[in-house]
Amino acid sequence: MGLYDHYILPRVLNAAMSTKPIRYQRKKVVPRAEGRVLEVGFGAGHNLPFYDATKVSHIWALEPAKEMRERAAERVAASAIPLEFLDLPGEKIPLDDASADTILITYTLCTIPDVMAALTQMRRVLKPQGRMIFCEHGEAPDENVRRWQRRLMPAWKVIGGGCHVGRQIPKLIADGGFRIEDMQTMYLPGTPRFAGFNYWGSAVKG
Repeated sequence: MGLYDHYILPRVLNAAMSTKPIRYQRKKVVPRAEGRVLEVGFGAGHNLPFYDATKVSHIWALEPAKEMRERAAERVAASAIPLEFLDLPGEKIPLDDASADTILITYTLCTIPDVMAALTQMRRVLKPQGRMIFCEHGEAPDENVRRWQRRLMPAWKVIGGGCHVGRQIPKLIADGGFRIEDMQTMYLPGTPRFAGFNYWGSAVKG
């Protein structure tokens, strides 16, 4: 891990994930989580304040980056929900089959190297009647914006810790064995259009 990844990237991600438009998105989706929750890409714990503690009994916080887990410490200490860190990548979820009631994934599918392997693992650990709650940015509907996404991708991946800003989120979810049951989309106000088209909703096993 280089100096940028170790010292600068955690600060960049922490700041980016704290912006007002993204906090507003979290407020929409995180309270839908219930039961035993696997949060994939826990990061610095930005979702924690938005969980409904009356509905959630346990959180598995999957976050392989030690620097991000350290930055989450204050939010974890302030939360009343029992939480257990998992420090393996999303492609290797160390949980039993059908053990999670909810999978929560926010602004993470863009960065997982082998995203299909990760989605297969998520499907494996989700209970038959469980639900995936997602909020992601990805491929824009406008061709001129998509062109900018393609042009900026090489540099953006370096700056954003591997972020593939133009991934086809609905297709990835479907190809991973899930069926989207509800979804909304829009460009987030106050964010660059090439990185600001959001998809959010829920999915069940297909």
